[in-house]
Amino acid sequence: MTILVCGSMAYDTIMVFHDRFRNHILPDKIHVLNVAFLVPDMRREFGGCAGNIAYNLKLLGDDPLIMATVGDDAGPYLNRLDGLGLSRAHVRQLDGCFTAQAFITTDLDDNQITAFHPGAMTLSHQNRVTDARNVTLAIVAPDGRDGMLRHAADLAAAEIPFVFDPGQGMPMFSGEELLHFLDQAQFACFNDYEAKLLCDRTGQPLEQLATKLDALIVTRGGEGSHIYAKGQRIDIPCVTAKEVVDPTGCGDAYRAGLLYGIAKGWDWEKTGQLAAVMGAIKVACRGGQNHQPSRNEIAACFANAFGKMPW
Repeated sequence: MTILVCGSMAYDTIMVFHDRFRNHILPDKIHVLNVAFLVPDMRREFGGCAGNIAYNLKLLGDDPLIMATVGDDAGPYLNRLDGLGLSRAHVRQLDGCFTAQAFITTDLDDNQITAFHPGAMTLSHQNRVTDARNVTLAIVAPDGRDGMLRHAADLAAAEIPFVFDPGQGMPMFSGEELLHFLDQAQFACFNDYEAKLLCDRTGQPLEQLATKLDALIVTRGGEGSHIYAKGQRIDIPCVTAKEVVDPTGCGDAYRAGLLYGIAKGWDWEKTGQLAAVMGAIKVACRGGQNHQPSRNEIAACFANAFGKMPW
């Protein structure tokens, strides 16, 4: 069983400003804003939803396929995929583009100013789902608008079940388009803000939207998650992390747990529990792909929270 992960691969450049933005941005001068921040601390992380989800699936012992577009500067990321044993057969490198990247400046109050360049991600529609072989489950994660539309349509045409996960890409789609995604998908996943936006744009409550799917999942941060399936709501508690260091990539780790459980045919309670465990492991480490638990350590975390791991 092969899981296809359609979505973005990106670099995250994270800078720390050792002061507070409010001390340098004057409210009465917003119309002539011209500020510079000294950022002595800077790091670059490997990220993007497809990269993060595939990384976590690999930790679980799966061998997913990534479908993404990257640019001329993707060499370090491609080398990383090779080192991790992740196939890049469907990672298309495009000339004359940068790999998608976010430039994030954080101040001492954890406020952030972010600039995002989509780069090669906007051309993700050049990839074709039909080029990937033996795919039995997929996810359409945040990516270029045209790519998300095409990949969902192609997966539906090929009768490959998939998770619709629009994430930060939700504002790109109208209510009608979101409903069409749900009609094509078997599963969908949103955080609580995105779920509210989904209801507002479609004019339908979650319970009604869930009837279009085998399962609709809503993550709620520290309050756990809800899984709507077969007319019921299954409440998944949050797993206590060793420490809370960085939420970046937690949603992607959660989605990897979902995909793994779906692929293995687990019930929704166990699937959601594994997803919660993966999110808790991730939040204790900085960056989206720096946590390195073994399968035994994942199983121990699961056992501590919920009982024996069902693999």
